[in-house]
Amino acid sequence: MAIERYNPRDAEPRWQQMWNERDVFLTKNDDPREKYYVLEMFPYPSGRIHMGHVRNYAMGDVVARYKRARGYNVLHPMGWDAFGMPAENAAMERGVHPGAWTYQNIASMKAQLKAMGLSLDWSREFATCDVEYYHRQQHLFLDFLEKGLVYRKQSKVNWDPVDNTVLANEQVIDGRGWRSGALVEQRDLIQWFFKITDFSDDLLSALDTLDQWPDKVRLMQKNWIGRSEGLSVRWEISDGAGLTDAAEVTVYTTRPDTLFGASFIAISADHPLARDASAKNAAIDAFCEDCRRAGTSLAALETAEKKGMDTGIRVRHPFDATWQLPVYVANFVLMDYGTGAIFGCPSGDQRDLDFARKYDLPVVPVVMPEDADAATFAIGDEAYVGDGVMINSRFLDGLSIEAAFDEVANRLGGITIGNAPQGERKVNFRLRDWGISRQRYWGCPIPVIHCEDCGVVPVPKADLPVRLPDDVTFDKPGNPLDRHPTWRSVACPHCGRDARRETDTMDTFVDSSWYFARFTAPWEDRPTDPAAANDWLPVDQYIGGIEHAILHLLYSRFFTRAMQVAGHLDLKEPFKGLFTQGMVVHETYSRGTGAQREWVTPAEIRIDEVDGTRRAVHLATGEEIAIGSIEKMSKSKKNVVDPDDIIASYGADTARFFVLSDSPPERDVIWSESGVEGAHRFVQRVWRLVAEAAPVLRETGAMAGGEGEALAISRIAHRTLKAVQADYDKLAFNKAVARIYEFVNALAAPLAATAAGKASPAFAGALRDAVEILISLIAPMTPHLAEECWREIGGEGLVATHAWPAFDEALVAELEITLPVQINGKKRADLTIARDADQSAVENAVLALDAVQAVLAGQKPRKIIVVPQRIVNVVV
Repeated sequence: MAIERYNPRDAEPRWQQMWNERDVFLTKNDDPREKYYVLEMFPYPSGRIHMGHVRNYAMGDVVARYKRARGYNVLHPMGWDAFGMPAENAAMERGVHPGAWTYQNIASMKAQLKAMGLSLDWSREFATCDVEYYHRQQHLFLDFLEKGLVYRKQSKVNWDPVDNTVLANEQVIDGRGWRSGALVEQRDLIQWFFKITDFSDDLLSALDTLDQWPDKVRLMQKNWIGRSEGLSVRWEISDGAGLTDAAEVTVYTTRPDTLFGASFIAISADHPLARDASAKNAAIDAFCEDCRRAGTSLAALETAEKKGMDTGIRVRHPFDATWQLPVYVANFVLMDYGTGAIFGCPSGDQRDLDFARKYDLPVVPVVMPEDADAATFAIGDEAYVGDGVMINSRFLDGLSIEAAFDEVANRLGGITIGNAPQGERKVNFRLRDWGISRQRYWGCPIPVIHCEDCGVVPVPKADLPVRLPDDVTFDKPGNPLDRHPTWRSVACPHCGRDARRETDTMDTFVDSSWYFARFTAPWEDRPTDPAAANDWLPVDQYIGGIEHAILHLLYSRFFTRAMQVAGHLDLKEPFKGLFTQGMVVHETYSRGTGAQREWVTPAEIRIDEVDGTRRAVHLATGEEIAIGSIEKMSKSKKNVVDPDDIIASYGADTARFFVLSDSPPERDVIWSESGVEGAHRFVQRVWRLVAEAAPVLRETGAMAGGEGEALAISRIAHRTLKAVQADYDKLAFNKAVARIYEFVNALAAPLAATAAGKASPAFAGALRDAVEILISLIAPMTPHLAEECWREIGGEGLVATHAWPAFDEALVAELEITLPVQINGKKRADLTIARDADQSAVENAVLALDAVQAVLAGQKPRKIIVVPQRIVNVVV
């Protein structure tokens, strides 16, 4: 009888319904089994999932299903990172409420994720815009405020005068707002901050304990926190040029050893000296304004042309009162870093060298390689940033960099200006406190009230939540909360007089900095059930994109510590294991060139291959389309593949299997139609092989081992089981796929023979055992296919609740081993021999090797030393 093709349109919804009806993936906190928490970074509800989502959530689902089979009580929840500007933009552009737009998108994306067959506990689902969620976030804010971890201060912000909102540094492009295109203004606004710097040392030192995080992520966080040991140096102002009455300027430096190479002081446009100078010099004022309009992100500073303006102010060198240095306002110095002032040593820093060459400032080499000649060593177009010895540095000459550092620190520590030393050792951090104020509607309201008599008053917890009003309009730029007729007006909780609510809402990074803790008990009236949070956390395996390596992960680490201080849980690190997956990329297709180029979607073209040459042909017009580079899937390049189309055409299992099989999970996966078709053929092949042999397998009990062909099949099955189990433990999904392919190839002929009635009872029993193993191996990746195969061979219950099989140690043991053979301690050959060979057999086999015979030349060795199953050494 011909076997029907595997039909995912029928099988996948059927098994999803079965899992749902039986609450297979519902997690109970009181389950006595060992807990395992797997979590993928939750998505923003943009309206459609993309192939990156498919890959991310497929990886997490493999881990969840595998660990569930290994006997763990697995928590695998899903939620939505739902606040933010895109919803407000949609409200302005489409005339819909942000909430309506968001929840409609959530419904669409939830249906798509369910179609993937993910083993999620949907009973714990929430969106960060749910009142129930941001109510508890406001509770946390008040607790942090009470513990001194929240404060207000005046802060410089990027202000878009058209959109009437604050912009992040990264949203300022060439001095203009990313959306409006308006020239950005620098404004001083009173903002709310979280005191993340209270934990700077701990956040840094604890990175060493995160041994299940990628090294590159830990390094990125280490650099972002930026601990440095340096010297705070006070420079006396010798000439204020009529622009300032200040007596000194303080500079923090990590390289005080290079002081004798100093040729200028550079200050931020917001430094007090710059403000003094701006007030009295229009040219300086204009330059400072120009600096403020540029983006202040590190990326902007690194790529922008380095510019400066000599203020005319001069300072004395700390070690030579006759040596005066100019003070420049420079566009690459920020007030938020250090003291807002640096000294420039052009010979030892490329940025300073470029600046010095541009403004014709001295360049004096002060460090040279140890083997260089001080008389001839010079700096050309590149600064010398290596190690070496001091030159041209008076009393420091000949010292190492470290010794020179100490000598400068000791000497300046002994010189006083007023009542304080001229130089003080200081530990500095690049990390700054987290400004969370956002002037927008669609975010978590900050729960404070402003009273003219009482000042800033926290909203009493009994009055929480502070709900966002629904009746807002987006017909004008700016925050609708500011112009709402009644929402702002409220009685002061202290004195009862008329007061106003805070209209700033929280940065959406706040929403995603504690959601993993809320998932442990989302029904709680408190932010957490501390007992549940302590039981489940830290997350055993967290999976997400490398783009969140710094801010999201760092903020989450801070939040966990702050929640510990506030008594909501008792741990510091939120994520035990971290995996950062690669992106899904695709070829680009286009017609035309330059400004006339038009991008074409993959769905609009057909790929033909003639004599090894690939051509893209437009399906509608027949014209040839240019095949471009492989890039991240993006709407702008139209190289996007819709997961719904793939699932509709091939099924969810094919999509899952492909994104897991093509490349190591930490690398990008190149999407190709041929690759997807290959994965689909494999799914069909597994189904056909199992279904054809099913009539025999249904009547056969699993029986591993035996003799002859049965033993050979059992060895292959159990060795594959052991290897794939190790691959799953290491998240090496592509390696697991490769082994499963080999396993299916090995089973193909025996299954065909069984289907034809040519299998002995022992052979059929070994095959039944092997097929059961195969089904368990594919179940985490292709769960619907696994259930269908399991049903076909008469398996009891669901694969989703089936225990992981145990491999037989006797069947996985290697029958032969390879021993290195040394002659007088130097390796000369390898010997492959039976694992249980005795010493005499090993010695005889070694003496028969050509390499050994060539050295012995007919003589007998003095002795042969055999280290069992390790090595053989022949002493001549």
